[in-house]
Amino acid sequence: MTWDDLASTALVGTDRRPYEGDLLESAAVEVVRRRAGQQLIEPSRNGRTEDQTTAGEQAEGESTEGQRAGGETTAREATARERAEGRTTAREATAGEGAESKALAGETTAGEATEQGWANDEELPAVTAQAAERLARILGGEYDRLLPEWLAAASTAGRRVPPYVLPELLDRGRRDQSIRANLGLVAGQRGRWLAALNPDWAYLLEEPTGETWELGSSADRRAYLSHLRRHDPKQARALLEAGWEREGPDDRAAFVEVLADGLSMDDEPFLEQALDDRRREVRQQAANLLTRLPESRLAQRMAVRARSCLTVTRSTIIVEAPTACDKAMERDGIRAKPPRGTGERAWWLQQVIARAPLALWGSPAKLLKMKIPDWDGEVKTAWVRAAVLQRDPEWARAMFAWDPIADLLEALGSDEQQQLAADFVKKHDLDSQLIMVLGGVSSHWREKLATAVLRKITKVATTQPWNLGELIKLAGEHIDPALAELAENYSPVQPIQQVAALLRFRADLMKELS
Repeated sequence: MTWDDLASTALVGTDRRPYEGDLLESAAVEVVRRRAGQQLIEPSRNGRTEDQTTAGEQAEGESTEGQRAGGETTAREATARERAEGRTTAREATAGEGAESKALAGETTAGEATEQGWANDEELPAVTAQAAERLARILGGEYDRLLPEWLAAASTAGRRVPPYVLPELLDRGRRDQSIRANLGLVAGQRGRWLAALNPDWAYLLEEPTGETWELGSSADRRAYLSHLRRHDPKQARALLEAGWEREGPDDRAAFVEVLADGLSMDDEPFLEQALDDRRREVRQQAANLLTRLPESRLAQRMAVRARSCLTVTRSTIIVEAPTACDKAMERDGIRAKPPRGTGERAWWLQQVIARAPLALWGSPAKLLKMKIPDWDGEVKTAWVRAAVLQRDPEWARAMFAWDPIADLLEALGSDEQQQLAADFVKKHDLDSQLIMVLGGVSSHWREKLATAVLRKITKVATTQPWNLGELIKLAGEHIDPALAELAENYSPVQPIQQVAALLRFRADLMKELS
């Protein structure tokens, strides 16, 4: 049955136009085939496809030279061209029809999957019908920014998506890298099988699937190492050290980053050695982590450099920026070439101060009151970077008061993040900076921050309602869904009710996937 036939049957209904089999499944198969660049090729009347020939028909091949001379293409040449261009030949399309149908229906065996290239049997149960319907609504444009939250919740619940949404989800993942990690888990075996058929979806094959350290892909191994690091930091580092020399450069850079969780001086010898790695990303990640260890050899070297740059007197800070960037500085993570618009000495100064232990300077509140005759902006910008790199709560608070950027909130716990953000919302007008600060606060926002944001929305709704779009979305996406009733009763104005509706939608989403 052609696509037009399927569409006609769906329109008039199977009561008026009986259909043998599952109409929805057949339509899903055809959608997948079209997304993968395949088209159904009907067999000829004698039951063979265009590129199948009998022994007698092969005798007609004697005319192929004449066809080439006349600019015509033989069936074999057309097949070769289709394969070279990544398209499916007539025979392959027809032969693959049953494989796709069985794959989408989940009826394959391991042997069939190996012999005929079908998807393996699914290991995870599918989400409920209600959860699948909500996912379809999100994909259809209703609160589409909630897709990452839906996928994360499904992944946590150990569920997979229904087969008919896979083409749309895989297309979304091609455009949005932020959903790929969870998509790799919830797409199931059929999702990975489809990804192998379409180069545009091949990214999925690099995402975690739950495999082990020895058998998994790069993403699987990183996920395994991250899990082990959270539960046994020493064993995770030992596992990494044992096979370090055999790892590829991309994997080494990713694995070093994992050590940020549970970082301690036990990791210092390994990270110090990584400063000599051939890959720049590995060296940079190692330097960033060593910066967070005040007692590390790198931090002590940076302290010596920083003391030669800054002299703190009773009320003034005298600055002498570096005049050169030597090989030893580059080994410790200082980049010699500045970004466009920044001078070399200013660039080197900022990096040296940012990597020197913050305890070197004393109280940030006192320092920020001192006069810095030269390089004032560069020094304070470096302290902001140092607070972010070293995850120092005291400095993060102080520098947030000087320059309220969202990155500084990462150094604080959830409670303090929300407290600072609530105070900022009360004192600050609605602009891009307020939106950026709120975007840096981890979910779920509790009552104090939620109330401050709802109050801001109510106030702005009376003067500049056209400016509320992003704030309404942020509030609905980050306030704890359990506070939906609070939002609904806070004010009858439409923007507040929009927030309440989004919170109810999220609450139902969580319930369906719990």
